[in-house]
Order: sequence, then C-alpha cells, then structure tokens
Amino acid sequence: MKLYIAEKPSLGRAIADALPKPHKKHQGYIEVGNGDVVTWCIGHILEQAEPDSYDEKFKRWQLEHLPIIPQQWQLKPKYKTKSQLAVIRKLVKQCQQIVHAGDPDREGQLLVDEVIDFLNVAQRKRDAMQRLLVSDLNLPAVKRALTQLKSNKQFVPLSVSALARSRADWLYGINLTRAYTIQGGKVGYKGVLSVGRVQTPILGLVVTRDKEIKHFVSKPFYEVNAHVQVPNNQRFIAKWQPSDACSAYMDDEGRVLSKALAENVVARITNQAAKIADIKKQQKKLNAPLPYNLSSLQIDAAKRFSLNAKLVLDVCQSLYEKHKLITYPRSDCRYLPNEQFALAKSIINTLSNAQMPFSEDAKKADASIKSKAWNNAKVGAHHAIIPTEKSPANSSLSSLEKNVYGLIVRQYLAQFYPAFIYQHTHIELTIAGGKFNATANVTEQLGWKKLFEKGPAANTNTGEQNSFETDTGKQSNNEGAFAQVLSNLKKTDLLHCEKGELLEKFTQPPKHFTDATLLAAMTGINRFVKDAALKSILKDTDGLGTEATRAGIIELLFKRGFLQRQGKAIVATPAGVGLIEALPEICTTPDMTAKWEATLNSIAEQQANYKSFMQPLESTLSSLISAASSSLPTSLKGVKAAGKPAYKKRKRTKKAEVGSKNRGQAK
Repeated sequence: MKLYIAEKPSLGRAIADALPKPHKKHQGYIEVGNGDVVTWCIGHILEQAEPDSYDEKFKRWQLEHLPIIPQQWQLKPKYKTKSQLAVIRKLVKQCQQIVHAGDPDREGQLLVDEVIDFLNVAQRKRDAMQRLLVSDLNLPAVKRALTQLKSNKQFVPLSVSALARSRADWLYGINLTRAYTIQGGKVGYKGVLSVGRVQTPILGLVVTRDKEIKHFVSKPFYEVNAHVQVPNNQRFIAKWQPSDACSAYMDDEGRVLSKALAENVVARITNQAAKIADIKKQQKKLNAPLPYNLSSLQIDAAKRFSLNAKLVLDVCQSLYEKHKLITYPRSDCRYLPNEQFALAKSIINTLSNAQMPFSEDAKKADASIKSKAWNNAKVGAHHAIIPTEKSPANSSLSSLEKNVYGLIVRQYLAQFYPAFIYQHTHIELTIAGGKFNATANVTEQLGWKKLFEKGPAANTNTGEQNSFETDTGKQSNNEGAFAQVLSNLKKTDLLHCEKGELLEKFTQPPKHFTDATLLAAMTGINRFVKDAALKSILKDTDGLGTEATRAGIIELLFKRGFLQRQGKAIVATPAGVGLIEALPEICTTPDMTAKWEATLNSIAEQQANYKSFMQPLESTLSSLISAASSSLPTSLKGVKAAGKPAYKKRKRTKKAEVGSKNRGQAK
C-alpha cells in the first residue's frame, strides 16, 4: 500500500480525486480503488516543546535560567490534532511506501518530514520516500503532478533550512522575551515584551521612520529651468545641471541650497543663445513585468485596493483551495517552468470565454509569445502565481476575490503581449557656459501596457520598473508636444533661451510606512542594512521572513500592541517605541537578521549547513542576555502595557493561553 501524506485535508482530497475509484472515506484518511491511501496533516500537528518540558524550573521566568538552549530538541503533538497524528502513526506502519505531499515550500517540506521523524519511521521507508509537488488543485494538474514524483531526498536541504529557522525563532524569541519582560517589570511595565528575530527589526524600521518624520526640518533648495525656443517657434524646457564648481553650495543629494547662486544662473541665461552639445536618440524596449510571487502581489493589492498583507493571503488561499482558480499562492518565485508554457493556450482560452472584465484582454493575447518568465533555471520547489485552467465563470467570487484574481490574471496575460517600445531622446545644451538637460519619450508601441490603463491594475506598480522612469529617473516634464519637439531636433539647430525660471522647492520628510511599503521593505531589506559589507552581499530580493510568514509577522505586531494604524499609515505605539529604545541596536536593525536570512537561503541551496547558522546564533544570544541583565529598560517607565498582562501575572486557569503566548515569541 502506498501512503500519501498531504499538508492539509483540502490537498488530500484533491490528490484522492486523481487516484483510482471507488473511494472509501474513513476518519482522517481516504482509501482509493487500488488500495492506496491518502491521509493528511492539519497544518503543523507538532510544535516546539515549551521550556518547562526540558526542565520544570523553567516554568518560572528568571534571569539566572537564561539563555535556555536545549541540548536535545523536543517536539510535542498539538492537543487539537492528536487524533490525526494517531491516524498517520497507524498508516505509516501499514504502508509499503510513503509519498510526501506537503505544500511546495520550505515549511511544507518540514511539516511532513518532522512527522516522519517523530514517528520513528523505518529507515528503509524513509530512503524510498517520494515527493509529490502540487501547485494547482484542479484534477488535470494533480494528475500531471502524480506522474512526476521525485525522491524526497532531493528536498532535504529545504527541510533543514526550515528546521534551522524554527529553532532560531524559538531560541531568540523565548530567551529575549523573558529577559526583557523581567527587566521591564522592574521599571513598572506590566506587559509581555515580545522580542523576535524578525518582528523586532521590522518594528525597528517603523520606529526609526516615525522618528525621522518627527524630527524632520524642511529646508529650501533651488532649481533653474531654461525656457528654450526652437527655429519653428516651438518651445521646451531644459533643467540646469550644476557643475562641480557649485558643490560647495549643494547638499549630499546634489540639491542647490544657495538662492543667490540659482538667481545668478537665471540672470545669465535669460535671452541667450542655446547650443546643442549632444543629442542621443535611442529606441528602447521594455518587456512585460514578471508574474507575481506572494509579496509582489500583496504590495500591488495594498497600493490598488488598500488591502493588508494578511487579507491578501487569506483571499489567495480561498482562490487556491476553495475555488481552485490560481496556483499555489505562498510562492517566493516569479518565474515559470518551461513545460508550463504548453498550458498557456488553454488558460488564455478559458479566460477569454469567462465573460469577465479581463476577457477582452485575453482574446487579444498572443499565446505564441514566450516571455522571460519561462525559465527552468530560476524555478525552485514552486513557481509564480498564475491562473489555472479552471474557468472563473461559474465561481461565486466575492468582490475582494475578484479584485485579487483580476490582478493575477492581468499579470499573467501581460506575458502574451508584445514589448512596450518607445523613442528616448536626451539632449544636452550649453547656455552661457552652463549645462542643461532635457529628456523626452515618445511611445511607438504600447504593447503590454494596454493592460495597465484600465481595470483593477490601472494604477498599480507591476513589481518592476515599467514606465519612462526606467531611463529618466522620473517622468520627464517634456511630454506630449514637448516630446515631439525634442525628438525632431538636430544638432545643427540654432536655439534660443528666452528666459530662466527659478524654482524654490522644499525638502520633504519621509513618508510613514503603509502595508505596501512595509512589505517592500521586508522583501528588499538590503536598502535598510547599515553595514556596507553586508549590504554588498545581499541581493535586492533578500528579505526578512518568508513569503508565508511576512503577513503574519506584521499582524503579530498589531496584535501585541506595538503598531497601530492612522488611516493608511502604520506607526509605532508608545510601547513599541519604548521596546526599541530599550533593546541594543543589533536587535532593532535588520543587519543581523538579514545576514541570518541569507544563510538560511544558502542552506536551502546547499551552500551552507545547519551548524554554520546555529552556532553563531547561540553565541550572539548569550551576549544579548548578558547585556539585558546588566541594564534596565528605562524607556518603558510609565508606558502603558501593550497587549495582555505579563506572563508571571497570569492565573493558573490561563495556563494553556500562557503556553500559547510563550510559544508565540517565535518570530
């Protein structure tokens, strides 16, 4: 008998539907026609043991017990799912072969692997265990996946990476939360000070941004525009480019701070000849943005529909599990396997006939176009989020589901539209010895951009630069008629500067984080890393947390009372500010955690090992506990506790809730 172990019941049922009939449904498993069996976990049915499982004395929160570092790690069954674990225990003894059918990501790999380890499955069965990767719950897709089973041994690095992450979160969260909660109590703070390996640097980003805004002092700076006339009496505007000689009057970002200097330039260039020093005309092509991974979808949905990350994930899970309209949503990949291209025509036809807003766009899509999204080398355990072959026409979708599904469809259809092509013109002028620039872009082929002019994604960031900003740094002010004027100029043309124009502007404070920008910060954390050496090795895609956990981490900070919303803005509460000010900088900035995240990724890619991650973490943890013990968090004095009362104040009747709180310090 072959035993399939799925991550959750919905996946188990989808697998069973693709296996021979008739089916016999039992409590916790399905027996199929050929005698094979499909069972399932219910998410994680095992969890890290609490500290007092290692030693009874750890029930009391005391500094002398810290750091708590298990010598032999223990897992324990979750109370609510013990019966399902018993079902799996019985079935693994009876079967001849096991098929691991966890979700196609690190957590999904670990979730089933740890059950196999916990049940002490015979080594013979472990060696023969196969891996089933299902990214689409529709019957044809599951049947295809069943013909492509792989050895589970290939995915051991994913499991090790997830295990290291899980244990690191436990060590960091349990120990530092206890240390700072104890010390906070000494200054009168009566709540749990939750510290996490990922959540605390994210809180630190928000606190730092809030302080920058609070203490920001706006300063004036000056720009000069030249109003230039061409031979046929048409006009355009060119912008002054200060020379190195002006550097003493400029700030670090190249802005001119001296009004007198700018006024002098205005006076010098008015009614003067303008000579074209250089003209560069270039046809440029911009390919369609890649399909979504979860984070890029969450960012776009936040910008377009003001949806928070957790809500987008919940909607995606519904579209995946309930409606079966999209592929696996917790993906960190924006590429597709080459073999998936064979399904493109069928998917496009389905969308064309769906009688939905995007159907006309689907009818105009060219299924023969193969974009850069299809790239086996960049696809890991899962691929980008795309529509399935199932028609949405008969699905009863909520407005939220329609909006998110529309974004996913739009991004997929863009792969089958031609490139956006435009003529880019860059002109350098010399006026009274000063240098001036003007740029313009003239669209030649709109291509995939047609999809972004209407519908749910009209004002949405595609996840990549997709506008004229790609070349000019910002949308040129020489658009429309100006653009045509510049594109027709020749180097021999004689131009005249009619007047100079002084523009007084003021520096602007940074903006408060929103759901979209906080997620973007988490996914591209290298922008916020201070250490230059670390910044250089981190990639733009290196981030804090995983696709599956980022939404939960942000929500956790709200639940624990460290963050709050003010309209669309996300700001820190007094408790959040107090906690960040109490912690050493290494805990509140993303540098250390970003480095650990990069190492976890390296473990998954077999470029690092478990010990190379855990040993430095344990050493750092000991130093942090020592620092916490030697000082009091005075920044929390007089601050009203966020969330629930501290652990040690709880009554015995809430022991179970306490355990949950204790375990919850994970991230």
